[in-house]
Amino acid sequence: MEQEQLLEISPNIGSVHVLWNHAVSAQGAISLAHGAGAGMHHAFMQAIAERWAALGFHVLRFQFPYMEAKSPRTDRPPVAIATIKTVVEYIQKSYPQLPVFAAGKSFGARMSSMYAAEVPDPPIRGLIYLGYPLHAAGKPSLDRSKHLPEVTVPQLFMQGERDTLAEIPLIRQVCQGLPLATLLEYPMADHSFKRPKKSGYTQEETLDLLAQDAVDWITRLNSENA
Repeated sequence: MEQEQLLEISPNIGSVHVLWNHAVSAQGAISLAHGAGAGMHHAFMQAIAERWAALGFHVLRFQFPYMEAKSPRTDRPPVAIATIKTVVEYIQKSYPQLPVFAAGKSFGARMSSMYAAEVPDPPIRGLIYLGYPLHAAGKPSLDRSKHLPEVTVPQLFMQGERDTLAEIPLIRQVCQGLPLATLLEYPMADHSFKRPKKSGYTQEETLDLLAQDAVDWITRLNSENA
């Protein structure tokens, strides 16, 4: 069974808990940042981490400081970015021979993208967004995409067709303006990637598909860079 550890972010920010899901024979490593309302132990986070580990990737889940402190308010971007930076560097030091990818669900996706936009030459091969939160529910906007052109690594957007935090026409518009972006759309899925029975997919099948699609994208990237 994997054990939680404490990882210090900085003297001012303090430490957060992290949790590995290890692969038997790893071809890469992934940081996995949680969404705003639930931490690294959420069922979705656990399910994706377990699937990626089974597909050959070490996965490091972690708590943002606000979640560690049980605060209802999310961290400001500088704190969240510092946390992701430390986590990525910790993965690099733990597995220096492996390519590193940064992934996130919702808030974690947006903060991971801001990390990549603000850190010069981020030591990651690419970004995986499990539901990028482009705007608040019912308030279509492109404001949360302004920094994305500054990201210099490939970006994978995995978006539910019924995601109220990223209307499909808008997320398509964003991706069309990013030369290194790939958009995968999931019919009838909401922001949590839940689908109605009439979709023909169970939740387990959707999770399997998400995990495999991300790994297929990573495999294509690695072959292009070989």
